[in-house]
Order: sequence, then C-alpha cells, then structure tokens
Amino acid sequence: MQSKFSDIELIEQTLGGNQAAYADLVKRHQRFVFTLAMRFAKSREDAEEIAQDCFIKAYRSLSSFQQQSKFSTWLYSIVYTTAMTFLRKKRVDTASIDDDESYIQIESKPSGYDYNVENKSRSYYLNEAIQQLLPDDAAIITMFYKGEQSLEEISQATGIEANTVKVKLFRARQRLKERLERNLKHEVNELI
Repeated sequence: MQSKFSDIELIEQTLGGNQAAYADLVKRHQRFVFTLAMRFAKSREDAEEIAQDCFIKAYRSLSSFQQQSKFSTWLYSIVYTTAMTFLRKKRVDTASIDDDESYIQIESKPSGYDYNVENKSRSYYLNEAIQQLLPDDAAIITMFYKGEQSLEEISQATGIEANTVKVKLFRARQRLKERLERNLKHEVNELI
C-alpha cells in the first residue's frame, strides 16, 4: 500500500524519529533504485548490494537533504555515486562490450500473436540492449525514460553539466539503437 504522504512529509516524519516513514520512502523508490543499480552492476546480487547501500547512505544523510531538487533526484545521485564507487572497486576483471568475443547473442524465441507476449518480448529485448551499454549510458537512459528525470535533474544526480547530459543521452540512444539492431538482426533475417 502506497503512503498518502509526499516524499517531503515522509522525510520530516523520519527526521522526527518515525522509522516507518522511512520504510514507506524506501518502498516508494526501491524498484527504480534497484533498476538503476542493475544498469551499473549487471548482476542481481551486486545491484541488491548497491541499492541497500544507497538506502543506508540516504538514511544517514537525510538531514542534509536541502529540498533544492526532488527527493528522487537526490536519491538517484546517491545511487550514481555509490554505483560508480562499487564499479571502481570491481573493475579489476572486466571486458569491453565492443569486443566481438564478449558479445552475447540473444537467442530467438518463438513468439505468438498475443499482445502481452509481444510487449514482454519488446521489453525483454530493450532491457537486454540497455544492459549491454556502458554503465553511464544505461544509467542516463534509465533515469531519463524510466525515471522520467529531466536533463537538469540528471545533471544534478550525476554532477555532469546539463548540456553534456543532453549529448550523452543522444549518444546513448544511438548506441542503444545499434545494440537493438545487432540483437534483432537474427530475428529480422528469420522473418525474411
């Protein structure tokens, strides 16, 4: 059940000692925080760890929230910095997505004419393509489209100038389009 209070009211209640109010705040934002963490981590376990760390950091820093932006923007900036720190620590054993050897081909799955199945399939391929992007690209696309954050809000969350975010978003969309074309090429060839 979603709380009837706004984020600001829940923050004030939390700062007043009501821990249940913070639990409501977590419930309200946990899905998107986890989704954003997944864009960086690529594994469920790492994303869960990042998300948990983010909510702990947010709780500890809640009194420093100045309300100059939406709470979600402030929270996503914590996700961004926490995820980037996490990735720096794990960067020891990584491979480039652009290497032909590390490219993962998505298997063709038979599809029916059911509208829900088709939507799930579209969502699946889109999420797979986003997962193949660099973490920065995936995060910006996720914040802009799924989080419905403005360029300015993404700028505040990432610490990157709004114009640079706009350029990064444009380039990320281009890379996403390339990934989708590459992933779905097999599907198209089967139809022809």
